[in-house]
Amino acid sequence: MITSLFFIIPVLIILFLASFYNRLKRLKVRIGASIQEIGNQLKRQADLIPNLVESTKGYLSHEKEAIKLITDARQSILKAAESGQMEGIDKAQEKLQQALSSIRVVLESTPELKAAGVVQKLMDELRDTSDKLMYSRRTLIDLSADYNTSLETIPGVWIAPLLGFKPEKGLSTPSTGAHLEVSIADTKTPEVKL
Repeated sequence: MITSLFFIIPVLIILFLASFYNRLKRLKVRIGASIQEIGNQLKRQADLIPNLVESTKGYLSHEKEAIKLITDARQSILKAAESGQMEGIDKAQEKLQQALSSIRVVLESTPELKAAGVVQKLMDELRDTSDKLMYSRRTLIDLSADYNTSLETIPGVWIAPLLGFKPEKGLSTPSTGAHLEVSIADTKTPEVKL
């Protein structure tokens, strides 16, 4: 009986360690896949931008700065997506959002451009891609939180360092910028006409 315990206990410990190791490895692989998905969505945005620029060039000859911002943002996205580094992806996405904000202002102030079907379709596709990007970022945040929680709770706090696992940084959120500001126009309730 005692000899079988000496055999069963080490086997149970090994099975537990293997299970814990596999769980952490699965989370790390899913985190990597989530980062790749963010890169894919950013590339999709970058691929849509030249079409938007070409469609709006005739109307925006006086808005060369907006076109330059968008073109620069696209280059940043392509570089960041190729690198796979979250810091670069975050910065490129912020740059793209600023550029798209400037073109939205131009679209709203130029009725004939807003009425152009191609431009509206491209803007809708960019919005759709932006929604998918937000979902991918949310997934990455959740996966990183699950992984880091496994490392910081018992038994992970004791076992993970022995197995070589380190916390994942996750996504960083800029602490400055337009996304933190709320204007009076943002707080007004739209009128409902009957």
